[in-house]
Parts: sequence; structure tokens; C-alpha cells
Amino acid sequence: MIRTKLCDLLDIDVPIVQAGMGPFTSADLVAAVSNAGALGSLGAANRPVDDLRRQLARIADLTAGPFAVNHLVTVLNEEALAVTLEARPKVVSLALDHPHDYVKQVHDAGALVMHQVTTVDQARDAAERGVDIIVAQGGESGGYGGSVATMTLLPQVVDAVDPVPVLGAGGISDGRGLAAALMLGAAGVNIGTRFLTSAESPVADGYKEKIVGARSEDAVKAEVWNDIMPLPGAAGYFAVPRVLRTAFIDEWQSRREDAVRERERLQGELMEAIQANRLHELAPFAGQTAGAIHDVRPAADIVREIVAEAEALLKDAGRFLA
Repeated sequence: MIRTKLCDLLDIDVPIVQAGMGPFTSADLVAAVSNAGALGSLGAANRPVDDLRRQLARIADLTAGPFAVNHLVTVLNEEALAVTLEARPKVVSLALDHPHDYVKQVHDAGALVMHQVTTVDQARDAAERGVDIIVAQGGESGGYGGSVATMTLLPQVVDAVDPVPVLGAGGISDGRGLAAALMLGAAGVNIGTRFLTSAESPVADGYKEKIVGARSEDAVKAEVWNDIMPLPGAAGYFAVPRVLRTAFIDEWQSRREDAVRERERLQGELMEAIQANRLHELAPFAGQTAGAIHDVRPAADIVREIVAEAEALLKDAGRFLA
């Protein structure tokens, strides 16, 4: 059995958090992960408030376990945050900007704050602002990320914010990743792309198939996304999304100035694709772990397999000692 201070803090059985990937999460996925003893996360970013309310109500019906709700500070909707806090999640996770005064607001509502960072300076700032858990996300990750790799970033963040528990994120999809993160000082891991390919994930089958069929080198930084969908943020929090290559990405990556000129039209095309659950045809967000993912499995099986593999590796690690 693997147990860390994260488990005690969150009242979970295993130190795994399913990333809060905006509209690419659902109550069914959250509940499946939480019922497996990990922490499921519902993404609130770019989700209509009415749908957020429905999803939170369904989570309450499907699990009695702890769960998280994720908000992007840059586009945080105050009504959505109020709805989140009314649902009494164990954790509110934040990303893409300083946590600001949201830390006190969340704490006052009885929840913990988890904050995602991509640099050591961001981590120190978040710790000083009183966050309870820090996610050190490396550049291998899907979605918005920085430039420093997880293996380099994670131990530096651990050292910088001790004793605040730190989760490793980016490039982690199996038990080897969990074991490695623990050896680097993490209290657990935050996993996104692998859970996108779970049976309960709400993304289209075509999206899952793209991930399963991809190589790691197919997951590229899409600077053009920021040209089309500028995301305001604080200084020091600049991030670039990582997506799987498509004809749309290949074309507009080579025509970034044209993309800026045609921004309004392209925004409409992307938003229509998101609403129709076919974003994977244009810009499927995914991390470099796509190359290591070869099937679609129930979320509970994913959790169990990650833990079992990590346990076996950690037990066997003593053989390397003379």
C-alpha cells in the first residue's frame, strides 16, 4: 500500500489526483476516480454555470468520496465559484494566475486550495499566499504548460515550498511515473491525459482514439492557440497549450500572422467544435504521455494499475543498493 501525507490531508486511499481538464471532465469520471480511492476533479473552466450545477449534483449522487473542482483564475466566473463552494468540495484547484484572495475565500468555505505552477517562483508565491497543495506541472503536460520538464521542476519546487505537499504533473501516466515522482519528493501525482482515455471520460471516442494512436512527438506546443484564443494572465504565468498535431494545427502554426488577422472566425470555429464535442478534429489537448497510452480502460482500473505497478517498483528498488 502506498500512503503519503496527501492521503491523510485529502482523506483518500492513494496519492493520485485526476486533473481538472475543463469541459473534458464529467461527474461520471470524477465519481469513478474518487470511488477508486483517488481524487476526482471536475473542471469548471469554459463550462456553463447551469451545467456545473448539474454536474456537481450528479457527483453528490454518485460518490460520497472527496473530490475537487478546478478553476482557471484567468477566466474565473464568480457565480461558478459560488456554486462550487456551495457543493462543499474537498479541494478547489486553481491555475494560470496567482491565487490572489481566492485562497481565503475557499478556506472560509471549508475547502482546501490546490494551485498549479510551472516555475519555482510561482510555487514560492503560491506557498506564501497560503495554498495547501502545489502541483508542479512540467512542460510535457497536455493543455497549458511551461517550458521546464517535470523531472527538473518537481524536486526544485519540493525544496522551495517544504513542508507544503507537492504533486508531480506532466509526463506521468503509469506506476513508473508515480514511483519516480515520489522519489523526487512529491506527495503524489496529478494525471490528465491518461484519464482522458478512460471509459468514463466525456470526450468523443475519436478523441480517445487519437490519443491511443499518437506518438509522443505528435504532442506539440501550439503557440498559434494563444494567437487565436489569447488568455489574459499575470506576469510570470505565461503558458502554451500542448495538443496533438492535426491538419488545422499544422496549417495555422505556419500562418500565425494570418491566424491573428482571422482570429474572430477561427475562435468561432474552435468554440463550435468544443460545443459539438469534436475539438479533437482541430486541436486535441494531450500531453506527451500519449505515446505511452495504448488502450481505453475504466478509470478505476487505471487507478488500480498505477498503484500496483508503483508498489511493485518501490518494493523492488532495494535491489539497486549494494
